[in-house]
Amino acid sequence: MYIVVGLGNPGPKYERTRHNVGFMAVDELAQRHGLVWRGQQARAQIAKGTINGVPVTLAKPQTFMNLSGEAVSGLLHWHKEPATKLIVLYDDMDLPLGSIRVRARGSAGGHNGISSIIQHLRGQEFARIRIGIERPAGPGEQVDWVLGHFSKPDLEEVQVAIRQAADAAEYWLGNGIEKTMNAFNGAAVADKEPLPRAARPPRPVAPLAPLAPPPAPPTERPPLPGLGGQIAALRRRLTGQDLAAPSPEAAEEP
Repeated sequence: MYIVVGLGNPGPKYERTRHNVGFMAVDELAQRHGLVWRGQQARAQIAKGTINGVPVTLAKPQTFMNLSGEAVSGLLHWHKEPATKLIVLYDDMDLPLGSIRVRARGSAGGHNGISSIIQHLRGQEFARIRIGIERPAGPGEQVDWVLGHFSKPDLEEVQVAIRQAADAAEYWLGNGIEKTMNAFNGAAVADKEPLPRAARPPRPVAPLAPLAPPPAPPTERPPLPGLGGQIAALRRRLTGQDLAAPSPEAAEEP
């Protein structure tokens, strides 16, 4: 029995949010192959049947994302299957929107659901299919971002990735993880860097007030006489030469 798990949060509030693309991917598989969601096992909603002749259990943990490992480890214990029979489909902010990436093992990469699974399985040796939702435009917005809903254009783009993830899960069932990575991790996808979201428009900035005109230069004063001129003027005063000259009439004798 193979266990195909899609990660997400239960309840209508979280339907079709970015964090629930794992749920959307296993829903795609169930719809393709006529599998019906009936009941729960190990705190996970399940749909059992066959995909291309391979017995499978599709699962959507109902524990909320941060406790996904409780449901996943419980399912493996219930079916007495090793982690090599498990594949997990989930959202990843480090991939461009609309892309997928298949991995055989690895760290959680900051994803709380995968971190919980690693903790409960006590190892990283399980296959996973990452579905790109890209990062938010601004720092510190991750929680609101993953719990937010897709815009209509983004939803159309991510639905392409969900179908590709379902294709990869089907291929994994019949061919194993190494061949699945070779088939679905093309160079164009593997080497593609996450695309930045469109930057928000800058806030309007009030125009600066015009600069005040420079102050008028001070009125120039006439230069003061030099020291030599001052001495000459003082000498004329002392000798009477600086008195006003007499008029011609005053100079003539009667």
